[in-house]
Amino acid sequence: MRVAAVAALAIVLAGCGSSSTTSPAGRATLWVTRDRGAHVLHVEQVPSGTSVMQALERVAKVETRFGGRYVRSIDGHEEHGRTAWFYYVNGYLADRSAAEYRLRADDLAWWDLREWRDPADDPLVVGAFPQPFLSGYDGERRRTVIVSPDTSRVRALARRLHAAVVPAGVGMVASEVNVIEVSPGRTSARLEFFSGARSPGAPVTLSFSGDPHVLLRMRPFRYRYEVGG
Repeated sequence: MRVAAVAALAIVLAGCGSSSTTSPAGRATLWVTRDRGAHVLHVEQVPSGTSVMQALERVAKVETRFGGRYVRSIDGHEEHGRTAWFYYVNGYLADRSAAEYRLRADDLAWWDLREWRDPADDPLVVGAFPQPFLSGYDGERRRTVIVSPDTSRVRALARRLHAAVVPAGVGMVASEVNVIEVSPGRTSARLEFFSGARSPGAPVTLSFSGDPHVLLRMRPFRYRYEVGG
């Protein structure tokens, strides 16, 4: 199932974006893993308002380069060859130094040591779900639309995510919003960019097959880049 990126339904157009400011109150979550989430090193709650680098240094031994802007090693696990540390915020591969990104309440920052062929590979991961649908990126949250052939089964999810619901096949969805496509089938989940833009914070589509009640769990895809069918 694919939702065309064309402006349409009025229910989707109202309030397509909102912003929030960094809050000193509240907590964010920090994960540190290796090998695409296969080995978990740290799972911690950290204060919002701190940078991702400061949060990491609170919970792990960190070696950096370039004046503290680049992570070389965490707890003795060093980059080597084409294996390096990457970090995500709310499912997006970050676009700046970890020293520059300030965490907001309920954000999820995820460090992972993994092999790479192109540094831009794996720009999105599903492990942060229900992010980025709740908080977005850098304080900018987009409106979410859930598209399903059985709208009654996704009402609870829509309430959780403050999302609109659209029956599959009824119409088009505006390109400025996030989309969750829910269809029956063997369980799978993949997060992809919805429109042409591929930068952090750009609209995304979560393509999910299976029981939609799975999406109501706290972190149904914890430490996963994607879930195969």
